[in-house]
Amino acid sequence: MSEVRIAAEPRTEFGKGAARRTRRAGKVPAVLYGHGTDPQHISLPGHDLMLALKTPNVLLTIEGLGGGAELALPKDVQRDPIKGFLEHVDLLLVKRGEKVVVDLPVHLVGDVVAGGQIAQTAVEISVEAEATQIPESVELDISGLEIDSQVLAKDLRLPPGTTLAADEDVLIVQIRDASVSTEPEPEAEAAEGEGAEGAEGEGESAE
Repeated sequence: MSEVRIAAEPRTEFGKGAARRTRRAGKVPAVLYGHGTDPQHISLPGHDLMLALKTPNVLLTIEGLGGGAELALPKDVQRDPIKGFLEHVDLLLVKRGEKVVVDLPVHLVGDVVAGGQIAQTAVEISVEAEATQIPESVELDISGLEIDSQVLAKDLRLPPGTTLAADEDVLIVQIRDASVSTEPEPEAEAAEGEGAEGAEGEGESAE
């Protein structure tokens, strides 16, 4: 698991205007909370934070706090919907040895069977793990899965030290027959279109 040290500064101004000024200075507004403590409002260096968040569930050592360095996990990351830059981050305090529930990405490895098509319905899965030993992902080998086979959450081979926190019957992957189209038949689409046109024509004549 990746652990990144990052320097925080206390934040005393709040509101949209203050947040904009913080971001213009190359920093990201953040809130550090957990363990029954009062939330700490801080700002973090934007470039360093952006690089750190490229790793899922990265463990951050927050330095520069009044009570000394703290360990934290990113819990809510807000980005600008158009430009993608970081707008705000919520951080959860954790301790070494503490168990936490996190979402891990499910990465597929291996080749699908000839004539098969992959339908991945869950791209991440909730697991419980020690806060400083969170794996980056769960690998699912699809080699050997026959057409019409399914993999549920309970079938996943989780990394050592993790246990399943999600519903064990959640569908992760299904192997479908690639020759069977799931798209509407052209004739059916045409019939539906004609029906719609007919309905519109009736509506016009009634006016």
